[in-house]
Amino acid sequence: MKKLIVLACLASTVAITSGTAMADSIKGRLGVTGKIGVLIPADNDSGFRNNKTDAGFVGGAGLIYGIDDHFAAEALVTHTGFDSDDGDFDTTDFSLGGQYRFALANQQLVPFVGGGVDLLVNDYQYGDVDTTVGAHANAGIDLFLTRQLALTAEARLLVAPDADITNRDGSRRGDFDPSSVSSTVGLRYFFN
Repeated sequence: MKKLIVLACLASTVAITSGTAMADSIKGRLGVTGKIGVLIPADNDSGFRNNKTDAGFVGGAGLIYGIDDHFAAEALVTHTGFDSDDGDFDTTDFSLGGQYRFALANQQLVPFVGGGVDLLVNDYQYGDVDTTVGAHANAGIDLFLTRQLALTAEARLLVAPDADITNRDGSRRGDFDPSSVSSTVGLRYFFN
């Protein structure tokens, strides 16, 4: 295991220092993104009491397409699960959004800001939760290792209305607030 870690670090160092990676423009380029991170959910009103939630892991994948030198469209699917005082919750987020990408003198670093809409498919250990629609704002940075490969880091704020929680027998149990803050890291690979 130790040799594998050393080899991975060595390969990363060679890739980073082998030449200046240029981000160029992503205009007309299609890429795939994979990311993992941590999500901090809002507290919920399950069982008609304040239900404290724990942070959970979030992971997902998506596509990015460069519309022009500064604007990009992004589709992303993420999934997270987290514990609470009153049971476990899961959320699958289908997100469509856009980014504004800043052009810097250092073309290897590309910061971006964005936003979009989200369809949130929610689940609860002891009942059912309605699907809801929300909106997100995000900011991050891409570090291009090569013209086609970039490391990415992002912070995202998701805001959505409460969804009803119902017991298996159909009686109302409380409200689920799918709003959250997340931080992720990942890789982007551009095909062309």
